[in-house]
Amino acid sequence: MPGLAVINAMPPAFDPGWASGAGLVVAHDVLSGVFALNGGNPREAGRPGEPGEIVYFAPDALGWEALGAGHSAWLSWIISGGLQEFYEGLRWDGWRDEVSVLNGRQGLSFFPPLWSAEARQDLSTTSRRAVPMAEVLSLSRTSCLQVDGADPGSLGAA
Repeated sequence: MPGLAVINAMPPAFDPGWASGAGLVVAHDVLSGVFALNGGNPREAGRPGEPGEIVYFAPDALGWEALGAGHSAWLSWIISGGLQEFYEGLRWDGWRDEVSVLNGRQGLSFFPPLWSAEARQDLSTTSRRAVPMAEVLSLSRTSCLQVDGADPGSLGAA
């Protein structure tokens, strides 16, 4: 799995002029969702929430959502089972088997896409296949631009 330096395109050697911009991507999920730690000015970056707050790029809504927690509280929430409820509407029968064979650089491509009315109506009827994470992240960003003209910014490298 790629580390934080790779995901956030950090320079290989210390560069005092490098800045994370909108914030740091801290995790990807197999749905092409992105968890990020907001930078110093989330509004300027078009993100909700406060500086230092974890936000989630929701592939089913094609937008960022504030999670109301900093990094430590977010990690604690994950460890305590918070993801079960978080992903409740984005799971289907057999999802565990499908995602267990993916490696850390793969995600799932859905057709129709997660943000479509068809997928929202019955996620289990979508076609799903494993693809490189870079591909699903690129598709999410492109979809945002095409659907409502909004650029979600960097979703991280994969």
